[in-house]
Amino acid sequence: MQAKKLILMSAALGLASVTAQAQSTDQLQQALAQAQAAAAQAQAAAQQAQAALEQALAAAERAKQSSVAAATATKSDTGGALTVGSGANSATLYGLIDVTLVNQNNANKAGQSVTSPRVAWFSGNRWGMTGSHATGTGDDAIKAIFRLESEYESQTGSMDTANVLFNRDAWLGIESKTLGKLTFGRQNALARDPAASATYGDPYGSPKASVEEGGYSNNNDFKQLIFYAGSANGTRINNGVVWKKAFSNGFVGGAAYSFGGVVGSFATGSSMTGSLAYNGAGFTVAGFVTDANIANLKHKTFSVGGNVQVMPILRLYGGYFDYTAQQAAPVGERKDTAWTLSAKLAPAGDFDYELGYQVMSAKNAGVNGSGYVQNAYSDTHSLTATATGDRKTVYGSGFYHLDKVTEFYLAFDHLSTTGHYLAAQANGFKSQSELGLGMRYKF
Repeated sequence: MQAKKLILMSAALGLASVTAQAQSTDQLQQALAQAQAAAAQAQAAAQQAQAALEQALAAAERAKQSSVAAATATKSDTGGALTVGSGANSATLYGLIDVTLVNQNNANKAGQSVTSPRVAWFSGNRWGMTGSHATGTGDDAIKAIFRLESEYESQTGSMDTANVLFNRDAWLGIESKTLGKLTFGRQNALARDPAASATYGDPYGSPKASVEEGGYSNNNDFKQLIFYAGSANGTRINNGVVWKKAFSNGFVGGAAYSFGGVVGSFATGSSMTGSLAYNGAGFTVAGFVTDANIANLKHKTFSVGGNVQVMPILRLYGGYFDYTAQQAAPVGERKDTAWTLSAKLAPAGDFDYELGYQVMSAKNAGVNGSGYVQNAYSDTHSLTATATGDRKTVYGSGFYHLDKVTEFYLAFDHLSTTGHYLAAQANGFKSQSELGLGMRYKF
């Protein structure tokens, strides 16, 4: 009996041991499965964390690049301009400081010479703001654009035009790839812009036609040619509407109209200009036609010219102007022709050199009260006297470029007149010479 009980107890204990062992194995297998699932979840979480980290690093890099771009100088004729942007908006602060020490003979009616700082030799000192706002996305989205630009004199700090803050530009417009550029307000006369005679008026501007403003100015004796590219308001227009477009085939077209604003007469004081240019391989040709109404008298200019890269380091420029103006009945019509030739030599290195010659031939040109021939597009309704003769000017310069925005220059010009032509700049004398030493900085 005892032996039987012992056997039964041993069997029960064995069965319990087997059962316990089976239960422990199931638990281990379940624990292993749970551990494997947890490991898989941890791996997925790690991958998600790595992806999030990569996205954060990419966003930080984009933000860094955007910040750098916002504070980087634009690569344009405005040099080291400062551009800031936010979303669809951008604005640029830019300017030019040109200081010149000039020696000039026949500087007054006594024929004396003077050496002194004076108005910038090449182009007016200015500061300005330009910007845009994108109204949509894509390459052909319309942008709202604007420019406000003011000119000042570096030697005194005075406004170039008294009591007029934005005397160079004050316009608003729209622009797109399909539409082109349409602007409203005070701006350059179209005829003087790179869409027209700025490509051949002298060798200092961009040789390629474009929809931008720019071109030669009216400083110093050799710059007076620009008045043939003027308007009823001079070399800029008030109350203007200007359209310009660069086409994909190399053509650049333009049209401009400035309202006269004279009560009771729509045409009086108005100007109209059409321009056409073509950028070829190593050359540009351009021209314009302007018709202005000044005190109900017609003034017109036709001009054609261009430039060509004849050697890797040498570019030649040339142009022709034909100007007619109605004048007061007693003196009759004025007829001018003018032409210009110039060259730019730009060898490798930090120096470049320019040389030019121009002739302005006036026939029966009205003179002011001092006997000086009036600029083209001046008021001619009350003239009583005229003059006929030529105005000839040779000029040249050499630049040393410290970098893309800072440069020094030495420049000269010599003006002479024939016949009864007297230039106001020469104070009644038949000639004048100028020599300038200057520094320019574009920001």
